[in-house]
Amino acid sequence: MAEAETIRLTYNVPEVAKILGLSRCTAYTAATRGDLPGVVRCGKRILVSRAALSKALENGWQPPKS
Repeated sequence: MAEAETIRLTYNVPEVAKILGLSRCTAYTAATRGDLPGVVRCGKRILVSRAALSKALENGWQPPKS
C-alpha cells in the first residue's frame, strides 16, 4: 500500500517569504511585528499557520511592503 501524502499544517518563515515573494529579512520582521496572519512561536522557532495564511490571502490580505 502506498504511503499517504502528509499535509503540513505550518510553514517556516523562509517558506512564507518565498510564497509571498518577500525577502527573508522582511518576512521575519513582519512575523515578529505581528503583520503576518497565523504566526505561532514554538520556543525559538516561528511558524505560520497554513490555514490562516491561505484564508487571509483569499480574503484579499496583502503582504507587508519592505
